[in-house]
Amino acid sequence: MTDWLGMIPGPRAPRAELRTEVLGRAERRRRPVSGRGLAAAAVLAVLLAGGAYWGWRTIGALRLERDGLVAALVAARDTLGFVRSAATRAVTVPISTSGHAGSVTILADSATRRWLVRCEHMAPNAPDQAYQIWFLTERGMRHAALMPMDPGDAAVMTMVFEVPGDAGRVSGAAMSIEPRAGSAQPRGPMVFRVLL
Repeated sequence: MTDWLGMIPGPRAPRAELRTEVLGRAERRRRPVSGRGLAAAAVLAVLLAGGAYWGWRTIGALRLERDGLVAALVAARDTLGFVRSAATRAVTVPISTSGHAGSVTILADSATRRWLVRCEHMAPNAPDQAYQIWFLTERGMRHAALMPMDPGDAAVMTMVFEVPGDAGRVSGAAMSIEPRAGSAQPRGPMVFRVLL
């Protein structure tokens, strides 16, 4: 407030010995970086980088595991939807393939026109063959799904598929052994044929 009146004295230069003393103190406080300090900083940087990499990998693995669990939960809910639906017909067919006693369970939902087929303890196919599932329709047999069973496959296989809109009324299902790429019509040995 007094500056506008010109009452503040002007700046003064410090005494020469004060300037020398301040610069000397600053010079004495500066220490050169030692080799041990650099090594410690390098070790710390490596540890931080390693920790960051480990965290990144762990989070990625946990995300994959979470995604797998979510997919399994969605599949289980879908299966429960088939089982609980009033429009679902269920049939289990005992089968025997190459001396293996097994079974095929079909859950057919007429409201959504979706099928769930579960095969248990079926014999593996020859390398050039596969099991083919057929819809029995009013116009004859129609391809539903192809299920190759290799020797290393699990004893239980489950598939979900839809009945095509142009298939008409589906009255049953069949399974035959066909070439690996499938057939337009059943030509191989019939494993089962059942009405729903």
